[in-house]
Amino acid sequence: MKQRPDAMKKRATLAEHPFGTLKNRAGLQHFLMRGLEKCRGEFSLMVLGYNFSRVLTLLGVERLRDYCVQCQEKGTRNLKYA
Repeated sequence: MKQRPDAMKKRATLAEHPFGTLKNRAGLQHFLMRGLEKCRGEFSLMVLGYNFSRVLTLLGVERLRDYCVQCQEKGTRNLKYA
């Protein structure tokens, strides 16, 4: 940190914002479930919701809808994530 003090600022702008938003949306400072597997699932759902809201903010509902229709018409399917 002493050698690169600007690295912390960059990290804060890139990484801390999404986690702060997730914690704020959850309204809690802890997980509701117990156990690593359940907490992992809970966190995954929070991240999915966050990413989906970012897509809607960046693209807008119309562009996302048009993209989904276009993929359905082409029969495009990303098997890596299916």
